[in-house]
Amino acid sequence: EEELKEARNQAEDADRKYEEVAKKLQQCEAELERAEERAETGETKIMELEEELRVVANNLKSLEVAEEKANQREQSYKEQIKTLTARLKQAEARAEFAEKSVQKLQKEVDRLEDELVGEQEKFKAITEELEQTFAEMSGY
Repeated sequence: EEELKEARNQAEDADRKYEEVAKKLQQCEAELERAEERAETGETKIMELEEELRVVANNLKSLEVAEEKANQREQSYKEQIKTLTARLKQAEARAEFAEKSVQKLQKEVDRLEDELVGEQEKFKAITEELEQTFAEMSGY
């Protein structure tokens, strides 16, 4: 009877331990399933991030190319500005010289016109004097 009781206790202990182990196994399986889901989700996220990284890398390359082209255009524009500025200074110098020449020529024209008017007045006076002289000579 004692052995039977002992065997029953051992059987109950073994059943309890079996149930605990079965419960732990169930918990471990549930945790494993959750971990696998998280791992799968993580792998999906990694693939998405890698794709996004490729897109960003391509965009960066495009931006670098665009920046290089913009730098080249900027350099070209700076050269054009430099050339045009030099041409503008030359044109301004020529315009200033031309204006001074025009002023000198205008003074000369004014002087010659004044001289012409003076000569015309002299001619008119001489003509009148000649006419008067002819008239006097004709009257004699």
